[in-house]
Amino acid sequence: MSIWWSLHVRREAASVPLARRLLLGTMETAGVDPDISFDLSVALSEACANAVEHGGHGGLPDGGAEAYDVTAYLDGDRCRIEVTDSGPGFPAATVARRRTSLAEHGRGLHLIAELSDHARFRNRPGRGAVVSFDKMLKWRDGALLKAS
Repeated sequence: MSIWWSLHVRREAASVPLARRLLLGTMETAGVDPDISFDLSVALSEACANAVEHGGHGGLPDGGAEAYDVTAYLDGDRCRIEVTDSGPGFPAATVARRRTSLAEHGRGLHLIAELSDHARFRNRPGRGAVVSFDKMLKWRDGALLKAS
């Protein structure tokens, strides 16, 4: 079973619960274990909140900095999520190492890393930042769309 969806949303606080609800609805329909769905939805919320707060150049004439993209792939027993923005990107120290949970900034990135099996924070030079993370899926008993 494979499910794929993508959102192109405005950098507004209201976009965060929209993306989270879409992911949770997809996971519930597919029959993913609620604990896994919850972990991924919290990680997604953190990534989206980061894009909303930091993801724009501010006032670009083409409006590119006013939106960000969310893509989710459920493929077999794995879910991969990417959030991309058109902001200035991550500081070099953020990309190079994981921050501790006690750092004043970067706690959301630490949370994403802890809630997923693999997380990557990278820059697209001149085009913004990408947060990608994935997690192995567990299924509810009787899940209709369970991977075969």
